[in-house]
Amino acid sequence: MKKQRLGDVPSTGVPAPASGVRIRWLIDEKSGAPNFAMRHFEIAPGGHTPLHAHDWEHEVFILAGSGVVVGDDGESAFAPDDVMFMPGGEEHQFRNTGTDTVSMLCLVPLSSTQKK
Repeated sequence: MKKQRLGDVPSTGVPAPASGVRIRWLIDEKSGAPNFAMRHFEIAPGGHTPLHAHDWEHEVFILAGSGVVVGDDGESAFAPDDVMFMPGGEEHQFRNTGTDTVSMLCLVPLSSTQKK
C-alpha cells in the first residue's frame, strides 16, 4: 500500500492551450499501479482545459468549485460532488466559471499516460 497527502504531491502547470490549470499525478506507474492513473486538477477562476479528444475514457469527480463541462451534447454546469464519465473519442473541455478554484479528480487508463 502507498499512502500520501494531496499537498505533498508536487503540481505542475498544464501548457497552452490550457489556461490556469495545474495537475498532480497522484497514482501512476511510478506508484506501482498497473491499470489506472489518478490525477488531481486545479483550475483557477476563468481558467480552462483545452478543448480536445483522445482514444481513452475519463472518470471525473468534482471536489470543489463550479464551472461547465463541454461535450458532444453541449455545455453542462458542474458543482462539488458531481461525477462525470467522458467516453473515448468525445471532444471535451472543463471551464471554471466560478470565483473559487475548481478541484477535481480525473482517472484514466494507465496506458494513456504513456502518450502524455
